[in-house]
Amino acid sequence: MRHSNGIRRAALATTAVTAAAMAVTGILPGTAMAASTTTTSTPPPACPASALQVSAWQAAHRPVGTGTGAAVVQFTNVSQKTCVLKGYPTVTGAGNTPLKVTPTGKAATVTVRPQGKAWVKLTFVQVQGEGDGYCVSGKTPAAYPTMVIGLPHSGKHQVALKDGWWAHCDNKVTATPVSTVKPS
Repeated sequence: MRHSNGIRRAALATTAVTAAAMAVTGILPGTAMAASTTTTSTPPPACPASALQVSAWQAAHRPVGTGTGAAVVQFTNVSQKTCVLKGYPTVTGAGNTPLKVTPTGKAATVTVRPQGKAWVKLTFVQVQGEGDGYCVSGKTPAAYPTMVIGLPHSGKHQVALKDGWWAHCDNKVTATPVSTVKPS
């Protein structure tokens, strides 16, 4: 009997300690434990057009031939607040000529801190030949001093290449999603 009394006392002591712990944590005996509520921070908003400075240059790795071939477009957050970019760009030539964008790669939300950068790479159907050039398709090549590059929820930005004109064939462009990995 002594042995069972010791077990009873230990069980009572354990119950008392458990009840005290439950009282401290706000869980009362006989009540269900509520799921924990974790406070999550609100994600940063999309970068507004006014927060972005956009520049572009010819890509180091571009298709063989003349013309632009491929370009890197850089978005710099010039605001004092962190914001996000996501998706594929829209591309429009001077004179409001939209290009058909073929997306490549998987889009993800990119967080851009103040002075942070994100990029997209645009690859065009290459203009061939010298001088005025030609398109393999037989269509007339197009060349623009500027293009309007847009990102979902982040506005449109008119941008010139730092090192040439935008040139392409067939009003087509392949675009990577916005990324924090700088393409070459």
